[in-house]
Amino acid sequence: MNILVTGGAGYIGSIVVEELLAQGEEVVVFDNLCYGHRAAVPPQAAFVEGDLSDRAAVRAVFDSYPIEAVMHFASYTLVGESMAHPFRYLGDNVTNGLNLLREAVAHGVRRFILSSTANLFGTPERIPIGEKERIVPGSPYGESKYILERILHWLDRIYDFRYAALRYFNAAGASPTGERGEDHNPETHLIPLVLQVALGQRDKITIFGDDYPTRDGTCVRDYIHVSDLAQAHILALRALDAGSRTYNLGNGQGFTVREVIETCRAVTGHPIPAEVGPRRPGDPAVLIAGSEKIRRELGWRPRYPDLRTIVEHAWEWHRTHPHGYGDRRTPKA
Repeated sequence: MNILVTGGAGYIGSIVVEELLAQGEEVVVFDNLCYGHRAAVPPQAAFVEGDLSDRAAVRAVFDSYPIEAVMHFASYTLVGESMAHPFRYLGDNVTNGLNLLREAVAHGVRRFILSSTANLFGTPERIPIGEKERIVPGSPYGESKYILERILHWLDRIYDFRYAALRYFNAAGASPTGERGEDHNPETHLIPLVLQVALGQRDKITIFGDDYPTRDGTCVRDYIHVSDLAQAHILALRALDAGSRTYNLGNGQGFTVREVIETCRAVTGHPIPAEVGPRRPGDPAVLIAGSEKIRRELGWRPRYPDLRTIVEHAWEWHRTHPHGYGDRRTPKA
C-alpha cells in the first residue's frame, strides 16, 4: 500500500514511518520541517517538503504519487501554547486538515488515520477513560482535534470515507532500533526533561505540585511506548475495510511524576535533583486510558508496557543524540 504520512519527520510520525517500511509498505512523507527533522525520515521513504496550508502543494503530492491511504500527524500540538494562541490551533490545525481531506477525497483516497488526543476529555469523570467518556476538550488544541473527528464522521457518511481516530495519551520512549526519538525545541514532555538533567543539560527537574489525591501526591499519567502507538496505527489502517472506528490508546496503568523520576534515576545512575513547585493550572490529578476496545477488536497489545523499558529506550536515544538529530554521538560503555 502507498501511504502518505503528514508530519512524518516528527517524533511519532517518523517512528510510524519506520514501522510501515519494516512491514513492506511504500511511504511518502509530507512535512514542512517546522518541528520535524529531515534526518528523522528513513531513507527508504519518499520525502516532500511542503506545508498543508498550501493546497496546491498538497494536490501535487496526490498527483505525483499513487496514494492509497493517509496518516495525519502534522499539526500544532502544545496544549499550553494553544491557550495563548487559540487561532493558530482552531484555525490552522482545522484548515490544514481540511486541505488534506479535500484532496484525499478528490483523488479517490478513502482510508485515513487521524492522530488525535486524550486532551479531548479535559478533566474526565471516570478513570480509566473509555471511548464513551464525555468529550469536553481541555484546550483549543483538543478542540481542533475534535473538530477534525467530527469532519471525518460526516465524510464517512457522505463519501464512504473510512477513518480511525486514535486518541492517545503520553507517547514516550524511542524506536527500539535507536535511530529515532524525541527532539523538541522547546521540550515539554516529562521523561525527556528528566533525562536532560541526567545529561547535564538542566540542573534539576521541577515537580508541579505534590498535594494531589494520588499515592505520592504527584500527578498520575499513562505512558505508552511510541512503537506501540505505531503498531496501533498500522492495525487500525488494515481494519478500515470493516468500517471507521475510534480508539483510546494507552497502557491502562498510570505512573506518578515521582515514579517517573525514580525510574530515570535507576536507568541512568544519575541522582537527578528534583524540587517541588506550585501546581500548573488545569492539570488533572489522574489520566489513565481505557484501551480495551482496540485490544478486543484488533488484538493490539503493547510490546513495551513497563515504564523501565520505555525509559531505557528513551535514554539510549538521548545519550546517543544529546542534541537531537543535529548531534549524534557514540556513548562510552
